[in-house]
Amino acid sequence: MARDLAIDLGTANTLVYARGKGIIFNEPTVIAVNARTRDVLAVGEQAWAMIGRTPGHIVAERPLRQGAISDFDITEKMLRLLLQRCGVSRLSRPRVLICVPSAITAVERRAVREAARLAGASAAYLIEQPLAAAIGAGLAIHEPMGSMVVDVGGGTSESAVVSLGGLVALRALRCGGFDVDAAIQSYVRREYGLAIGERTAEEIKLAIGSAAPVADEVKAEVRGRELLTGMPKTVVLSPEEVRQAAEDQVTQIVRAAVDCLGDAAPDLAQDILWHGIHLVGGGALLRGLGARLADETAVPVHLVSTPLECVVLGAGRCLDSFDTLQSLFLEDD
Repeated sequence: MARDLAIDLGTANTLVYARGKGIIFNEPTVIAVNARTRDVLAVGEQAWAMIGRTPGHIVAERPLRQGAISDFDITEKMLRLLLQRCGVSRLSRPRVLICVPSAITAVERRAVREAARLAGASAAYLIEQPLAAAIGAGLAIHEPMGSMVVDVGGGTSESAVVSLGGLVALRALRCGGFDVDAAIQSYVRREYGLAIGERTAEEIKLAIGSAAPVADEVKAEVRGRELLTGMPKTVVLSPEEVRQAAEDQVTQIVRAAVDCLGDAAPDLAQDILWHGIHLVGGGALLRGLGARLADETAVPVHLVSTPLECVVLGAGRCLDSFDTLQSLFLEDD
């Protein structure tokens, strides 16, 4: 009998939760394709290792951009491989619950459902990421009480106030961790005349990046290709420079959270002031982001214990209580 699956199909990482087993897949949302034959060569970690290192006829790419499907065929192939690796076959077609950004359009929702069905799912359901994140964080979403989550992903950032099983205030941005990486790439190119890849930019962000000054800051050596000569070159970046490079993106994310809090009813805002804001998503691991958010909202901010897995764990709980929580799913268009 097929196990129901919950999929957090993120711009950066894909996680799969199997009912009764827990998380069984957690790898980058990357696929490597032979451009001549359109055959899939690798998915996940193997494809991620190929980014920036492939010959001309092999393309390693992310099929989702800013939380939306940028290439339907490639996404369908990736989902098919993903489900096969999770034990799905023609004899076992599970129900699949997919977490999607609340900002995606009706057309994009249909594309996700269709891709899942073509990949082997017997039925495809969608749930908004902020709701799944709130469930995964253990918040009492069905109570008449305000809870707030800020989900910072690779391609999208969402701030939501949840009460009585629904979103009562929402601010969604197509801006996330990848935009911070791109800003670092642009800064290094502009200030040092050095071209670096997206993997290097992400490594810089993880090593010395921050949203606000933090203790024990150190500088980092960055290697890339000098634009003027085409030769390899090394420069030294300081945390202040990385902070300056990412300031616009961080400001957008924080401003959206402030505006979302301002959209909430006074009684709900009072609840949030008491219980705090819960920070989830891979982007939440940017050092100093919680402190910056707490400073600008004047509300305590709590980083959940498993920020990367929080959304898929919430969707997994929906599978465990499918009949009870099915009302939270997005309706078919």
